[in-house]
Amino acid sequence: LSDGRHYLFGEQLTETDIRLFVTLVRFDAAYHGLFKCNRNLIKDMSSLHAYMLRILALDGISETVSIKHIKAGYYSIKALNPNGIVP
Repeated sequence: LSDGRHYLFGEQLTETDIRLFVTLVRFDAAYHGLFKCNRNLIKDMSSLHAYMLRILALDGISETVSIKHIKAGYYSIKALNPNGIVP
């Protein structure tokens, strides 16, 4: 993506882009802290962050994303978060 492509395989959105987007949009809110994937945040990786925002801006996509719901869902899993603390 750092080479200027809009999507993984060029200029056309594919299923692969949507599948990656689902992971990226949850990463900073849940995976970073809860799964200890905390080397980097997506927001700190300019190409990935721009890519995620580009997909989020497509018609109908943002209406399917609720960061509050994502955090509540992941952080409510007792095996992952026994103290129930939601950052």
